[in-house]
Amino acid sequence: MRYFIHLGFDGTNYKGWQQQKDTQLTVQEVVERTLFKLFKKEMSAYGCGRTDTGVHASQYVLQINLDEAPAFDLKFRLNKNLPDDIAVFEVIEVGQDNHCRYDAVARTYDYFIHWHKDPVLMRYSSYYPDLTLNFDLMQQAVALIRQTKDFRTLCKQPDLYTNTLCQISNCQLFVNEEHGRLRFTITSDRFLRGMIRICIFFLLRVGSGEMTLTEFRQILNQEKDMKEKIPAFPNGLFLSRVEYPYLELKESHHLIKMLKLGLE
Repeated sequence: MRYFIHLGFDGTNYKGWQQQKDTQLTVQEVVERTLFKLFKKEMSAYGCGRTDTGVHASQYVLQINLDEAPAFDLKFRLNKNLPDDIAVFEVIEVGQDNHCRYDAVARTYDYFIHWHKDPVLMRYSSYYPDLTLNFDLMQQAVALIRQTKDFRTLCKQPDLYTNTLCQISNCQLFVNEEHGRLRFTITSDRFLRGMIRICIFFLLRVGSGEMTLTEFRQILNQEKDMKEKIPAFPNGLFLSRVEYPYLELKESHHLIKMLKLGLE
Protein backbone atom coordinates (compact mmCIF):
# COMPACT_ATOMS: atom_id res chain seq x y z
CA MET A 1 0.00 0.00 0.00
CA ARG A 2 1.29 3.44 -0.88
CA TYR A 3 0.61 6.62 1.07
CA PHE A 4 1.33 10.25 0.30
CA ILE A 5 2.15 12.29 3.41
CA HIS A 6 1.45 16.00 3.00
CA LEU A 7 3.51 18.04 5.44
CA GLY A 8 5.21 21.38 6.01
CA PHE A 9 8.52 22.20 7.64
CA ASP A 10 10.64 25.04 8.88
CA GLY A 11 13.97 24.39 7.19
CA THR A 12 16.09 26.57 9.48
CA ASN A 13 17.68 23.70 11.38
CA TYR A 14 18.02 21.29 8.45
CA LYS A 15 20.43 20.74 5.61
CA GLY A 16 17.55 20.50 3.17
CA TRP A 17 15.16 17.60 2.59
CA GLN A 18 17.46 14.91 1.24
CA GLN A 19 19.60 12.75 3.49
CA GLN A 20 23.31 13.57 3.23
CA LYS A 21 26.48 11.50 3.59
CA ASP A 22 27.75 13.79 6.34
CA THR A 23 26.33 14.11 9.84
CA GLN A 24 24.25 17.25 9.31
CA LEU A 25 20.54 16.82 9.95
CA THR A 26 17.98 16.66 7.11
CA VAL A 27 14.18 16.55 7.09
CA GLN A 28 14.20 13.13 5.41
CA GLU A 29 16.40 11.71 8.14
CA VAL A 30 14.10 12.96 10.90
CA VAL A 31 10.98 11.61 9.15
CA GLU A 32 12.56 8.20 8.57
CA ARG A 33 13.69 8.01 12.21
CA THR A 34 10.13 8.76 13.30
CA LEU A 35 8.70 6.10 10.98
CA PHE A 36 11.14 3.58 12.42
CA LYS A 37 9.95 4.48 15.90
CA LEU A 38 6.31 3.96 14.89
CA PHE A 39 6.66 0.81 12.76
CA LYS A 40 9.73 -0.78 14.41
CA LYS A 41 11.49 -1.29 11.06
CA GLU A 42 13.57 0.63 8.57
CA MET A 43 11.43 2.59 6.10
CA SER A 44 12.26 4.88 3.20
CA ALA A 45 10.45 8.19 2.73
CA TYR A 46 10.72 9.39 -0.88
CA GLY A 47 10.22 13.14 -1.33
CA CYS A 48 8.63 15.18 -4.10
CA GLY A 49 11.88 17.08 -4.62
CA ARG A 50 15.00 18.52 -3.06
CA THR A 51 15.17 21.66 -0.95
CA ASP A 52 18.37 23.48 -0.09
CA THR A 53 19.77 24.03 3.38
CA GLY A 54 17.59 26.48 5.31
CA VAL A 55 14.74 26.49 2.76
CA HIS A 56 11.19 25.97 4.04
CA ALA A 57 8.20 24.07 2.67
CA SER A 58 4.62 25.05 3.39
CA GLN A 59 3.44 22.19 1.17
CA TYR A 60 5.63 19.15 0.69
CA VAL A 61 4.70 15.59 -0.25
CA LEU A 62 6.54 12.37 0.51
CA GLN A 63 5.55 8.77 -0.06
CA ILE A 64 5.92 5.57 1.94
CA ASN A 65 5.02 1.96 1.22
CA LEU A 66 3.32 -0.23 3.83
CA ASP A 67 2.44 -3.92 3.77
CA GLU A 68 -0.95 -3.13 5.28
CA ALA A 69 -2.97 -0.18 6.53
CA PRO A 70 -1.69 1.10 9.89
CA ALA A 71 -3.69 0.03 12.92
CA PHE A 72 -3.39 3.53 14.39
CA ASP A 73 -4.00 7.13 13.34
CA LEU A 74 -0.79 7.73 11.39
CA LYS A 75 -1.21 11.50 11.10
CA PHE A 76 -1.74 11.84 14.86
CA ARG A 77 1.21 9.60 15.74
CA LEU A 78 3.54 11.35 13.31
CA ASN A 79 2.68 14.79 14.65
CA LYS A 80 3.10 13.57 18.23
CA ASN A 81 6.58 12.22 17.54
CA LEU A 82 7.98 14.67 14.99
CA PRO A 83 9.70 17.86 16.21
CA ASP A 84 7.72 21.09 16.30
CA ASP A 85 9.28 22.38 13.07
CA ILE A 86 7.74 19.54 11.01
CA ALA A 87 3.95 19.18 10.78
CA VAL A 88 1.85 16.56 8.97
CA PHE A 89 -1.36 17.90 7.40
CA GLU A 90 -2.70 14.84 5.58
CA VAL A 91 -2.02 11.13 5.09
CA ILE A 92 -3.56 9.97 1.79
CA GLU A 93 -3.73 6.45 0.43
CA VAL A 94 -2.90 6.46 -3.30
CA GLY A 95 -2.43 3.87 -6.03
CA GLN A 96 0.71 1.76 -6.06
CA ASP A 97 1.75 3.38 -9.37
CA ASN A 98 1.34 6.94 -8.12
CA HIS A 99 4.59 8.78 -7.42
CA CYS A 100 4.95 11.95 -5.36
CA ARG A 101 7.84 13.28 -7.45
CA TYR A 102 7.23 12.14 -11.01
CA ASP A 103 3.45 12.69 -10.98
CA ALA A 104 3.70 16.32 -9.86
CA VAL A 105 2.67 18.52 -12.81
CA ALA A 106 3.61 21.85 -11.21
CA ARG A 107 5.36 23.30 -8.20
CA THR A 108 5.16 26.82 -6.84
CA TYR A 109 7.85 28.62 -4.87
CA ASP A 110 7.48 31.90 -2.99
CA TYR A 111 10.42 34.07 -2.01
CA PHE A 112 10.07 36.86 0.58
CA ILE A 113 12.38 39.84 1.12
CA HIS A 114 12.21 42.67 3.64
CA TRP A 115 14.51 45.68 3.96
CA HIS A 116 13.34 47.18 7.27
CA LYS A 117 14.69 45.16 10.18
CA ASP A 118 11.92 43.13 11.80
CA PRO A 119 12.57 40.32 14.29
CA VAL A 120 9.26 38.64 13.43
CA LEU A 121 10.30 38.23 9.78
CA MET A 122 13.97 37.32 10.17
CA ARG A 123 13.44 33.54 10.13
CA TYR A 124 11.06 33.41 7.14
CA SER A 125 12.02 36.37 4.97
CA SER A 126 15.44 37.37 3.67
CA TYR A 127 16.70 40.61 5.16
CA TYR A 128 18.50 42.95 2.76
CA PRO A 129 18.97 46.18 4.71
CA ASP A 130 18.56 49.63 3.19
CA LEU A 131 17.61 48.42 -0.28
CA THR A 132 16.90 51.07 -2.88
CA LEU A 133 15.21 49.35 -5.80
CA ASN A 134 13.56 50.33 -9.05
CA PHE A 135 10.47 48.14 -8.93
CA ASP A 136 9.39 49.00 -12.48
CA LEU A 137 12.67 47.60 -13.80
CA MET A 138 12.26 44.54 -11.61
CA GLN A 139 8.77 43.94 -13.00
CA GLN A 140 10.21 44.09 -16.50
CA ALA A 141 12.90 41.60 -15.47
CA VAL A 142 10.20 39.29 -14.11
CA ALA A 143 8.44 39.49 -17.48
CA LEU A 144 11.68 38.34 -19.13
CA ILE A 145 11.87 35.36 -16.77
CA ARG A 146 8.24 34.55 -17.57
CA GLN A 147 9.05 34.42 -21.29
CA THR A 148 12.17 32.26 -20.86
CA LYS A 149 12.18 28.55 -21.75
CA ASP A 150 15.78 27.51 -21.20
CA PHE A 151 17.07 28.31 -17.69
CA ARG A 152 20.62 27.06 -18.08
CA THR A 153 22.11 30.42 -17.05
CA LEU A 154 19.94 30.52 -13.92
CA CYS A 155 21.05 27.08 -12.75
CA LYS A 156 23.73 26.44 -10.15
CA GLN A 157 24.89 23.17 -11.78
CA PRO A 158 23.47 23.00 -15.32
CA ASP A 159 25.69 20.11 -16.36
CA LEU A 160 23.72 17.82 -14.03
CA TYR A 161 20.79 17.91 -16.47
CA THR A 162 20.22 16.44 -19.92
CA ASN A 163 18.19 19.59 -20.64
CA THR A 164 17.50 22.82 -18.76
CA LEU A 165 14.07 23.62 -20.19
CA CYS A 166 11.31 24.69 -17.79
CA GLN A 167 7.69 25.55 -18.59
CA ILE A 168 6.79 28.62 -16.50
CA SER A 169 3.04 29.00 -15.99
CA ASN A 170 3.16 31.88 -13.50
CA CYS A 171 5.82 34.38 -12.45
CA GLN A 172 4.98 37.56 -10.54
CA LEU A 173 6.46 40.17 -8.23
CA PHE A 174 4.41 41.79 -5.47
CA VAL A 175 5.76 44.83 -3.64
CA ASN A 176 4.62 46.62 -0.49
CA GLU A 177 6.82 49.71 -0.27
CA GLU A 178 5.08 51.01 2.84
CA HIS A 179 6.03 47.90 4.80
CA GLY A 180 9.36 47.43 3.04
CA ARG A 181 8.58 43.95 1.73
CA LEU A 182 8.29 42.04 -1.54
CA ARG A 183 7.30 38.57 -2.73
CA PHE A 184 8.45 36.77 -5.84
CA THR A 185 6.32 33.79 -6.86
CA ILE A 186 6.99 31.33 -9.65
CA THR A 187 5.23 28.18 -10.87
CA SER A 188 6.77 25.67 -13.28
CA ASP A 189 6.62 22.06 -14.32
CA ARG A 190 10.16 21.66 -12.95
CA PHE A 191 12.95 23.63 -11.32
CA LEU A 192 16.72 23.39 -11.61
CA ARG A 193 19.30 23.41 -8.85
CA GLY A 194 19.45 26.86 -7.23
CA MET A 195 17.21 28.36 -9.93
CA ILE A 196 14.90 30.52 -7.79
CA ARG A 197 17.58 31.96 -5.53
CA ILE A 198 19.67 32.83 -8.61
CA CYS A 199 16.58 34.49 -10.12
CA ILE A 200 16.40 36.66 -7.00
CA PHE A 201 20.11 37.49 -7.28
CA PHE A 202 19.57 38.86 -10.80
CA LEU A 203 16.33 40.66 -9.92
CA LEU A 204 18.13 42.51 -7.13
CA ARG A 205 21.00 43.37 -9.48
CA VAL A 206 18.55 44.84 -11.99
CA GLY A 207 16.50 46.63 -9.34
CA SER A 208 19.57 48.21 -7.76
CA GLY A 209 20.93 49.40 -11.11
CA GLU A 210 23.99 47.13 -11.04
CA MET A 211 22.74 45.42 -14.20
CA THR A 212 20.68 46.68 -17.11
CA LEU A 213 17.62 44.93 -18.52
CA THR A 214 19.55 44.45 -21.76
CA GLU A 215 22.35 42.65 -19.91
CA PHE A 216 19.84 40.46 -18.09
CA ARG A 217 18.11 39.59 -21.36
CA GLN A 218 21.49 38.65 -22.87
CA ILE A 219 22.23 36.40 -19.89
CA LEU A 220 18.85 34.67 -20.17
CA ASN A 221 19.42 34.18 -23.90
CA GLN A 222 22.90 32.75 -23.21
CA GLU A 223 24.46 35.56 -25.25
CA LYS A 224 26.44 36.85 -22.26
CA ASP A 225 28.24 34.85 -19.58
CA MET A 226 27.84 35.77 -15.92
CA LYS A 227 30.22 33.74 -13.80
CA GLU A 228 29.32 35.46 -10.54
CA LYS A 229 25.94 34.03 -9.54
CA ILE A 230 25.50 34.29 -5.79
CA PRO A 231 22.24 32.62 -4.72
CA ALA A 232 20.01 34.78 -2.54
CA PHE A 233 19.68 33.86 1.13
CA PRO A 234 17.80 30.57 1.68
CA ASN A 235 15.51 31.58 4.56
CA GLY A 236 13.16 33.64 2.36
CA LEU A 237 12.29 30.68 0.13
CA PHE A 238 9.27 28.40 0.49
CA LEU A 239 8.09 25.46 -1.58
CA SER A 240 4.47 26.52 -1.26
CA ARG A 241 2.44 24.31 -3.61
CA VAL A 242 2.70 20.92 -5.29
CA GLU A 243 0.06 19.99 -7.88
CA TYR A 244 -1.10 16.55 -9.03
CA PRO A 245 -3.62 15.76 -11.77
CA TYR A 246 -5.53 13.34 -9.53
CA LEU A 247 -5.22 14.95 -6.10
CA GLU A 248 -6.14 18.26 -4.45
CA LEU A 249 -4.06 18.91 -1.34
CA LYS A 250 -5.52 20.89 1.52
CA GLU A 251 -4.17 24.39 2.12
CA SER A 252 -3.27 23.77 5.72
CA HIS A 253 -0.16 25.86 6.30
CA HIS A 254 -1.06 29.18 7.89
CA LEU A 255 2.42 30.76 8.00
CA ILE A 256 2.64 31.24 4.23
CA LYS A 257 -0.82 32.82 4.23
CA MET A 258 0.29 35.33 6.86
CA LEU A 259 3.50 36.14 4.98
CA LYS A 260 1.48 36.83 1.82
CA LEU A 261 -0.69 39.48 3.52
CA GLY A 262 -0.14 42.77 1.73
CA LEU A 263 1.75 40.97 -1.04
CA GLU A 264 -1.08 39.59 -3.21
